[in-house]
Amino acid sequence: MATRKVTLSLDSGALEFAERAARAHGISVSSWLSKAARREAVRTGYTPQHAPAAPAAESDEAERSAAEKDMRAQG
Repeated sequence: MATRKVTLSLDSGALEFAERAARAHGISVSSWLSKAARREAVRTGYTPQHAPAAPAAESDEAERSAAEKDMRAQG
């Protein structure tokens, strides 16, 4: 999946949670935040307005499905 570098501002508590969770899962904070953002978008019902190019669409669909599966497993 393609990535873009962005600058974000997080309150110190949110950043600490993200750092701890990322460390516990053995992934970078950036990766953890990306996955968390996608899960939250799926949880709140976001759907893309237009489909991205085919290769990205396939990986996005797979990641969306994985996020939904994770949410169902968590209850």
